[in-house]
Amino acid sequence: MKERLLHTPEGVRDIYGQEYAGKVRLQDRLKEQFHLYGYDDIQTPTFEFFDIFSSEIGTIPSRELFKFFDKEGNTLVLRPDFTPSIARCVAKYYMDETMPIRFCYLGNTFNNGSDLQGRLKESTQIGIELINDDTVFADAETIALMIESLQSVGLHDFQVTLGNVEFFKGLCEECGIDPDTEMDLRDYISNKNYFGAEAILDAQGINDTIKKKILRVTELFGSLDVILQGRELVTNNRSLAAINRLEQIHEILRAQGLEQYLTYDVGMLSKYHYYTGVIFRAYTYGCGDAIMKGGRYDRLLSSFGKDSPAIGFAVVVDDLYEAMRRQGLQETEERHATLLLYRDAQRKVAYEKAHALRKQGIKTILLQRDEKTGNEAYHAYADSFGYDIEEI
Repeated sequence: MKERLLHTPEGVRDIYGQEYAGKVRLQDRLKEQFHLYGYDDIQTPTFEFFDIFSSEIGTIPSRELFKFFDKEGNTLVLRPDFTPSIARCVAKYYMDETMPIRFCYLGNTFNNGSDLQGRLKESTQIGIELINDDTVFADAETIALMIESLQSVGLHDFQVTLGNVEFFKGLCEECGIDPDTEMDLRDYISNKNYFGAEAILDAQGINDTIKKKILRVTELFGSLDVILQGRELVTNNRSLAAINRLEQIHEILRAQGLEQYLTYDVGMLSKYHYYTGVIFRAYTYGCGDAIMKGGRYDRLLSSFGKDSPAIGFAVVVDDLYEAMRRQGLQETEERHATLLLYRDAQRKVAYEKAHALRKQGIKTILLQRDEKTGNEAYHAYADSFGYDIEEI
């Protein structure tokens, strides 16, 4: 007989007990903060048509999607990202709405990549999308909500890095870099891989003057003063507008007392090619990747027939929870649970007692005593789950 499979596939895992309870509390606190800013809940399907996440949309590569077919032969995918799904939904149901729309979401995403460096293929994300607002104030509000959301869950030692993809795109246009070479350069520039970017430029026969300009971007990160040096690097309006936008955002956030959380990086780009302007990521100790990611995507909704600007961010709940655990910020839940241990003759009394405790909001577990089991075993059981024990 074939041995039964009791383990999970690669890239997924079970979450239970105290860890799951802590994760749910974390999600609830984040969602509460989103609601305070006026964001309404939205739920989109776990799987969608392939075209929602195609290369034309600008999400992850097709080879990293979980794909399957329905009975009509349509190609479906498990969502790797919430933003295109919500863009599709808004374009369908809010086609004629021009005033700002605010949505928040919670659910799992799926990435079938093979180079995830130990990351899960299924992870939980919670986030927001602000649609129909292209102002710098919307940019600043989104980043402020990002910061205040982390503060609301008890995290205070973190940094938010801001960039603007328009700076690099404008620089490449100014230097005559073709779109294919720009795409090849993105990862190297974003990861500060100077030599990898240099090799691509050399292979394209780019002259030294232009090459130095492009590679200089890898050094423009840190304080606002550092990235303002980017103005000296360019003459095109697209890149200059990108720097000005970041400066305006900084002033709005500084007025709210949030500037201590901010750093800047004009070389920061994203694997999601639908981003069109400001992008940002939040980092903290205990996690090797960003715990929050977001940005502006002013042309994504037009792929679904609605020409509207938008901005949003996503929190990788699993990463945030693990980082907080490593920092000792995940408090142990006080269960306030009572285990009522009773004999069969006292069953009615036990039921009445349990009913009264539950009416008071106290978690109550009923357990009929087995006379073959000693008191030590019952007390050990109660201790293992953190229950108070009461014998009837």
